[in-house]
Parts: sequence; structure tokens; C-alpha cells
Amino acid sequence: MYEVNRSIAVLRPNPPFLAWLAQLPGDFAAGLTLDALRSAGNALLIPPVDDAETARAFVLSRHQSLFEAELADWCEETALWPADRSAAVFADWFDIEIHPVLTDLVDEPLDREAFIPLDLDLPH
Repeated sequence: MYEVNRSIAVLRPNPPFLAWLAQLPGDFAAGLTLDALRSAGNALLIPPVDDAETARAFVLSRHQSLFEAELADWCEETALWPADRSAAVFADWFDIEIHPVLTDLVDEPLDREAFIPLDLDLPH
């Protein structure tokens, strides 16, 4: 076992996110529940922290890119995204769950590769 020099923040969608999904064209969100969405929240490695407020502030300082990544996971048509993607709206749409300690139970070294966001402006 190894302790990793990171903490974890998990984004858990709230009812406004599900409501946005439900109003998108098509039926891909039909039958989707808030519990199902919340159980598959994205986990983010963040700098190690001792308190939840410091971690929450770190995540909120990146709300714009995180919000857009969450929206893009479900809908590439940016015209259908909410116009207001402020930190306050992000905080309303997602709970931020903090886990200060990350323990690696695997003996193999961690691999990293650069995150390459979708280019949503490319023609489909």
C-alpha cells in the first residue's frame, strides 16, 4: 500500500443537472435517475488538503472547465448548454465530496497521460 500525495474530490450531480439532461433532444436520458447519476460521479485528483473548505475552493476555482467537461460528457452541442455556468450555478448543479487521503493498493506505478478535451467546434 502507498499513500499518494493527492486528495480526491468527487462531483455528484444534483437535480438541476438531471433536469437539464431530461430537456435535451432525444430520449437518451429516459429512465435515468439522480441516484444513478450520483453513483457515477467523476473523481478528481487534487492537491493534498487537510480541510474540506480548502479542497472545495480549489475545485470551485476550476468550475468553468469542470462544468464544461461535465456538460460535454452528455451533450456536444454547446448551444444546448446552460448560458449561466458561473461558480454559483456549478455549486447548485454539483455536490463536491472531499476525500483527503488517497491510498494506492496496486504495486504497479501510476501512469499519466495528458487530458485532451473534445474539440466541440469540429463539424460532425
